[in-house]
Amino acid sequence: MDFFTDPLRYEFFQHGLIVATLVGALCGLMGVYIILRKMSYIGHGLSHSIFGGAVVAYVLNWNFYIGAGLWGFLSALLINATARRRNLGADAAIGIVTTASFALGVAIISKERTFTRNFEAALFGNILGVTRQDIAIIAAVFAAVLLAVFLGYRQLLFTTFDPEIARVYGVRTGWVDAAFALALAATVVVSMNIVGVTLIAAAIVIPPSTARLMTNSFGPLVVLSTLIGASIGAIGMFLSFEFDIASGAAIVLLGMAVFSVVFAVTGLQHWLQRRSHLGGAAAEGSERPRHAPVPVGLMAHDDH
Repeated sequence: MDFFTDPLRYEFFQHGLIVATLVGALCGLMGVYIILRKMSYIGHGLSHSIFGGAVVAYVLNWNFYIGAGLWGFLSALLINATARRRNLGADAAIGIVTTASFALGVAIISKERTFTRNFEAALFGNILGVTRQDIAIIAAVFAAVLLAVFLGYRQLLFTTFDPEIARVYGVRTGWVDAAFALALAATVVVSMNIVGVTLIAAAIVIPPSTARLMTNSFGPLVVLSTLIGASIGAIGMFLSFEFDIASGAAIVLLGMAVFSVVFAVTGLQHWLQRRSHLGGAAAEGSERPRHAPVPVGLMAHDDH
């Protein structure tokens, strides 16, 4: 029990545990729609794009969340528009938009000789440095995204699977895509200080991928992915404290371990079920009446 009780004595760990759980659940929730849209790379790409926006926000002396969030929202809209209207594909659109934005941030950093801000926390995460304000913002984003997904469940689901048919049935796919882009940008922005730019993609993709191995139904998939993300975030924090490693890395490595176990177990179950099915089919076939085979010798004798 010391594994769980000792870290809770520290206030910074309590704050970190809260935000890790919230961000894990948020990434798990949004990740379902991302993998179904076949845009798994967008978490990695959009985080790089938002890094460029964070640099610009700092230079212009804007609030980090406002500047980075607005930049990420516009980047996500541009990615969706490019991927859907120019027949380039999501991967190409993500690569073009996000790398250009990241390059802009790098260019500004290299140009500004008086640039003293340390962006290491944004790159690798600094979950133990979160404040009460950060907790409030992350909780508000999680509540807003959860409410939006609940209210727009059918429209979002329809747009995700078949946007063309959704438009025929009167779904305003443009508005749905815009709302999704805003939610995704907000998710990436609040996750940057938790898992860092370099690990956001894994935090978004691993929970829904794990849940997808466990169910084929969409509703349970959403619930499972959210719960898996929250659990990995919380337990990953305790592992980070116990082994004195970066929290973002601990969360992602734990997620990968969980995915590997589920992948192995479900694969074994599938193999056993297949063996059982084939064995049952063979047994059923053996019980059917068949004509007795004619020995080769008798066939030769009859020919004479």
